[in-house]
Amino acid sequence: MINRNKLSLRRLLFAASLTLTAGMFYSCSESAAEEAKLPILGNREPVERVVEGQTVVDTLYHQIPDFAFVNQDSQQVTQETFAGKLYVTDFFFTTCPTICPKMKSQMLRVYEQYKDNPNVLLLSHSIDPTHDTVAVLKDYAARLNVTSDKWHFVTGEKDSIYDIATKYMVTAMEDEQEAGGFVHSGAFVLVDENRHVRGVYDGTKPEEVDRLINDIPVLLKEQNDQK
Repeated sequence: MINRNKLSLRRLLFAASLTLTAGMFYSCSESAAEEAKLPILGNREPVERVVEGQTVVDTLYHQIPDFAFVNQDSQQVTQETFAGKLYVTDFFFTTCPTICPKMKSQMLRVYEQYKDNPNVLLLSHSIDPTHDTVAVLKDYAARLNVTSDKWHFVTGEKDSIYDIATKYMVTAMEDEQEAGGFVHSGAFVLVDENRHVRGVYDGTKPEEVDRLINDIPVLLKEQNDQK
């Protein structure tokens, strides 16, 4: 039954992905990784410091704060889980009747593209921790047939989840007027090894996810050049 569920969910999501992609033409350049660096998004502020008697002004960029959640294997997931790596994150809930199936079909594309690259991870936050227990998330990940060392589905305290969403500059909250009782952004957020937001993409649109898939090598190159 579990194997049948895995196959059923993956077929459904890939079918949704194909439907969304039909009729779209996208050309990607071989020199994408050589383009200009991705911007650092969010608020920034100047910070003065004195170096050898001279005042130097540095820029302090918006940064994702420390966090701690639990994934589908009951393992703690923190900022250290992503140390030295980039990751793509989103917010969802397993009973979502609207945009989540589209989002997961598109995130599967990212997973398949980078599943063999240890420097790229995925992080999906459930915004319904009451229902989406560790066991529920484990079953959900199993039906997608994805590995927990690559794609973390996490739960935690509701307030902590909703608060971290604002740090990623997206929306996640309860709303009785919305289908399923929650409202959340459909965005995929690209985060670098310094926990800076480097891109925000509409996870329901294949052309936006194409852009994400092609931006990842740009960021990987930048991070590699800095080492």
